Amino acid sequence: MASDDDISNTDKATLRTNWAEDRTIMANERTFNSWMGTGLGSVGVAIALKAVFGDFDPTWAAKLVATLFLLTAIVIFWAARRQAHKTLDRLSENDACSMPTKNFTLITSVMTVATLATGAVLWGL
Repeated sequence: MASDDDISNTDKATLRTNWAEDRTIMANERTFNSWMGTGLGSVGVAIALKAVFGDFDPTWAAKLVATLFLLTAIVIFWAARRQAHKTLDRLSENDACSMPTKNFTLITSVMTVATLATGAVLWGL
């Protein structure tokens, strides 16, 4: 194993840069996760609106507002996916192993379908 004195300053700088890039890849995944949570929060508000204003007259008004929150959630999901893809496209893995970009799309698609199903249930009530 080489001692610290055997490694050139250029090699040390390259290693630090590679580690910084790996940290950015991991931060990108955490940011995607946070945006998914924000979208789910919007879904929660939609469900809460229906629960709070269930007897609201006209009922379509409460359902419409809840639907706006559901649509907001879908926009958040896809914006998070887009940004995660853009970030990963600019970076390269060194020691870290990033989540494949197809997984971002899969998670976003599942969340979208679940949100649309939630909307269907809310309108059916």
